[in-house]
Amino acid sequence: MPLYEHVLIARQDLSNAQAEGLIEHFSTVLADNGGKVVDHEYWGVKTMAYKINKNRKGHYAYLRSDAPSAAVQEMERLARLHDDVMRVMSVKVDAHEDGPSVQMQKRDERDRGDRGDRGDRGDRGDRGDRGDRGDRRDRR
Repeated sequence: MPLYEHVLIARQDLSNAQAEGLIEHFSTVLADNGGKVVDHEYWGVKTMAYKINKNRKGHYAYLRSDAPSAAVQEMERLARLHDDVMRVMSVKVDAHEDGPSVQMQKRDERDRGDRGDRGDRGDRGDRGDRGDRGDRRDRR
């Protein structure tokens, strides 16, 4: 069966228990339609980039599933009809990664290879050079 990752965003005025209840509800929907939830995570309340239905924050939930496409379509249909769910996104993946998702990892454990060592701040090459602009005293 195909592998999927799902992210649900629920309304901010729900309690944590109600938000985790949504995870269980949609897990049973997948199970009833021939799939299974491999792993799930509750990410907590996070601030969104823009308002959705007059909400600035939302409860985020993450599911990893092994389910046929019909089960995923039914789960998405029911999530869109549910009053407490603001958004749902499902992505088909080739394989599930082991361990916690990137959102659940500590910031220190994440790979910072793209930033690298910034080195000596004084050595900026051409950027630190004022070029033909001269000193500030000369520009009056």
